[in-house]
Amino acid sequence: MEITFSRLDENAAKFILKGTTFAFANSFRRAMITDVPTLAIEDVYLYDNNSALFDEILTHRLGLIPITTDLSEYVRRDECSCGGEGCSQCQAVFTLSVEGPGIVMSGDLVPQNPGAVPVNPDIPIVKLDEDQKVVLEARAELNTGMEHAKWQPTLACGYKAYPVITVSDRCDGCGKCVEQCPRNVLKAGSKAVLVIESRLEDCSMCRLCEKACMASDIGDEPAIRVNPHDSDYIFVVESDGSMPVKDIMIRALDIIGNKSRGLVDVLSDISGAI
Repeated sequence: MEITFSRLDENAAKFILKGTTFAFANSFRRAMITDVPTLAIEDVYLYDNNSALFDEILTHRLGLIPITTDLSEYVRRDECSCGGEGCSQCQAVFTLSVEGPGIVMSGDLVPQNPGAVPVNPDIPIVKLDEDQKVVLEARAELNTGMEHAKWQPTLACGYKAYPVITVSDRCDGCGKCVEQCPRNVLKAGSKAVLVIESRLEDCSMCRLCEKACMASDIGDEPAIRVNPHDSDYIFVVESDGSMPVKDIMIRALDIIGNKSRGLVDVLSDISGAI
């Protein structure tokens, strides 16, 4: 198995996962979305709220604010030594006290731990008019996207099979497939159509080129074929900012490895008992 990056920065990555199966590629995608834990506001104690929003809507908005997460500082509440009561090891506490007029922003949340803050301070929460105010305490905890979407560390996470385009000797270079390609992956050659290798990853495998070739009365089979690679996949992953996308990938692979080893142990116990 091999990973080749075409883009890798703090919040986004594009890479080719080579030499694996569809099942593993999908497991990797699901692990990044639903198994990597992040911080999100779960409990809100409202002391005053006479804004235009009901308490439930206000707290729901708070829960969807991405929070920077250092997994070395926090543990899940159900695994904490406090027994789930709530402490600095399993909760990040925020306070908020704002009076109108004005817009309450995510940056108005005052963190107890400066290492756990809203990813973006400019996320609007609620607009306050004159004599309106919001006073609350919010507590964030670790969990995963399997429990709720607010704990998903990714904004976008998907993959597609790497496209394989073959042009046979029957191609007469008419160029009709080039005209129909919406991603400009093909170009006309002197004798046959050519694939622009630098744009091959952009191919959506719509197969409009095959239909255009058949429309040219070339015969019963098109001279150009588009097929998915059986072991290479193109991934695009975008973090919500709560943690670097590289950390999300590494954590997801560790989780898959731990689950696999656990399954091996179970199967070994079963086979030994038979």
